[in-house]
Amino acid sequence: MHGIRGRETMKDCHFSHFNIAGFTYYEGAEIFEQLAIGALLTMRAEPENGFDPYAVEIYFQKFKLGYIPRNRNQDIHKFLTLGHDDLFVVRINRLSPDEHPEQQIGVVVKIRAKG
Repeated sequence: MHGIRGRETMKDCHFSHFNIAGFTYYEGAEIFEQLAIGALLTMRAEPENGFDPYAVEIYFQKFKLGYIPRNRNQDIHKFLTLGHDDLFVVRINRLSPDEHPEQQIGVVVKIRAKG
């Protein structure tokens, strides 16, 4: 990638994208109107989860929206449990209020560029 005056610039790199799993069961419905495309989200590993040892929760501010789907969470879980929670930038990339609740919020995860 070429940046200004021929210097290379680093950009965040796509890592994964998915719909939020379990949206029906958490606080998303109460705050759906506050959500917007581009909104920053946070992720937290939940190793004590009884259903999935690689569970990763998704939050908007203090509100739990759900989880990374089981088929997408293992690598992110490993990074988070090793303390690399600043490695990722997580944003809403799609809001579809007319879809089934498990399909309403699309998320993109990027690896943060160093520097």
